[in-house]
Amino acid sequence: MRRKLVAGNWKMHGSLDFNAGLVGRLRDGIGEVACDVFVCPPFPYLAQLQQLLAGSEIGLGAQNASEQQQGAFTGEVSLAMLRDFGCRYVLLGHSERRTLYGESDALVAAKFEAALAAGLVPVLCVGETLAEREAGLTETVVFRQLRAVFERVGVKAMAAALLAYEPVWAIGTGVSATPVQAQAVHAAIRGFVGAGDAAVAEGVRILYGGSVKPQNAEELFGQPDIDGGLIGGAALVADDFLAICRAAN
Repeated sequence: MRRKLVAGNWKMHGSLDFNAGLVGRLRDGIGEVACDVFVCPPFPYLAQLQQLLAGSEIGLGAQNASEQQQGAFTGEVSLAMLRDFGCRYVLLGHSERRTLYGESDALVAAKFEAALAAGLVPVLCVGETLAEREAGLTETVVFRQLRAVFERVGVKAMAAALLAYEPVWAIGTGVSATPVQAQAVHAAIRGFVGAGDAAVAEGVRILYGGSVKPQNAEELFGQPDIDGGLIGGAALVADDFLAICRAAN
């Protein structure tokens, strides 16, 4: 049985004081949580979070990484650097990276391969825009994003990774896919993986990321193919994030 997981993506939020207060409250309440948990702060705060999370059940992840190991790549951060700061997870292909910064399926696949080689757990994010959903292209888009990774590293590589379905139209909008809508896409994703390797498909955890709140988390997480959440805004409010984590128990 797949163990539930909840991840917090802080995006470009935080400060030294804010982070200390938030992590302190999370550590106080994490004992009530039975699922796996990790948080992804902005790069400048990785050292602080490494210290704040030491000895806790909360893991540390990063929001992005370069596919390059080192060199003249101004502004980039390597996977080895993330590992130096205790990161276990790294988000790759988040919709904001794809839409705002033009990251292609091929680039995301290269980053995925590099993350595996560096010993980190890649969290592969896939999802469609509102226009794509309304045009009936949800599965076409999501499968294309998955296929780019599978063609580079093979389906079996997903056994060492996480997937996150994040409908672009439901991120930061306050609008969430209904549990039925989300479950349908998660089931399709698992089926697509299963066409390549049934055992990998059964074991891979697929998170839902799209305006998850304490009010809808339990119903979303109760769906058979939704294995937890990739949480944005609610991850910045300790009580809300902990409530979402408890909903995954």
